[in-house]
Amino acid sequence: MLEKRSIIDESRDFWEEIVSPLLQARFPAETSQMAAGFFGYGSEVLRLDDEYSTDHHFGLRVNALLPADVLNSKGGAIEDMLAAELPQHWRGRELREGYTRTKGVALASLEHHLTSTIGMTHPPQSHADWLAIPEEDITHIVAGEVWHDPSGQFSAVRAALSAYYPEPVRLRRLAHWCRYFSGMGVYALKRALLRDNTLYASTTFARSLRWGVQIAFMLDRRYYPYDKWLTEMFYRLPRMGARLAHIVEKAPLLTTGWDEKLALLHEMSDILDQAMVEDGLIAPHPKYRVSETSGYRLLESAYAELIQKCPGEIKATVPQWEQVHWESFHSGFVDGVDLADWRRMLVLEEER
Repeated sequence: MLEKRSIIDESRDFWEEIVSPLLQARFPAETSQMAAGFFGYGSEVLRLDDEYSTDHHFGLRVNALLPADVLNSKGGAIEDMLAAELPQHWRGRELREGYTRTKGVALASLEHHLTSTIGMTHPPQSHADWLAIPEEDITHIVAGEVWHDPSGQFSAVRAALSAYYPEPVRLRRLAHWCRYFSGMGVYALKRALLRDNTLYASTTFARSLRWGVQIAFMLDRRYYPYDKWLTEMFYRLPRMGARLAHIVEKAPLLTTGWDEKLALLHEMSDILDQAMVEDGLIAPHPKYRVSETSGYRLLESAYAELIQKCPGEIKATVPQWEQVHWESFHSGFVDGVDLADWRRMLVLEEER
């Protein structure tokens, strides 16, 4: 089946027919050091843009990365040229302005793009490096397309990350999520229900379901996407998607009662545990009963087995799981943005 045509495809044509010839003619030396393509943020990089994607930050886009020293010395001149010579419209599309002054070409330094996503300027060199990268932000490096990268620097980082986690790193991450799914999730939900604490039960259940799905991605060696497109990417999992689909579909429904939600999480525990046994990650074991007061802490048993298999230097290393590098960049961005422009990006309009 043919992939639907995305804004990526139009942007590639825009690069090849308009942007690249301008850069090659006017700044050939700098262009030879540039990585260009369509990557970074937005549903578009996953080819999941739809009619709801078009109301903010949407349009023809070329992401262009230069070494920081080249950007500092020549970036202003390149932007001036692009702002002056790029057309206002192309193939019926008005080129974006405001978000980038260069009408659809987002120029940045390679170093800045990497540090604002994965927190380093090079491929991870150690297991600790890998564990310091928020999983969702790897998408902003490996997704999308690169059309031009003569130096290969950006492509080398993409290739290293695209190969997925080294096995000791995957085991350490699996251990962490097993601990949270079971100890901070299933167990906590059982106690919340015993205490009739509906608020705690609600927040714990949602986290538990998310943690369980994250484990499924790790078992199938796929990076977890940011949550907006979780459902779409979950059903693409080659093994665990089909095994867990009935749970993921039924558990969140408002018509599913609390006792059934908890039972579905217990079933999810068994399915994830069985996959780890199949993969040789944990040893086969007998069926365990569900505790009347503590629920079913099955994956905390797996947690201990996985931790004991990890190299000594990362046993106590907690994987990064928040988008800390992106949020640091974002805080700096909004600190300097014009508030009227910012509200326009947020689609905040005065009521009339």
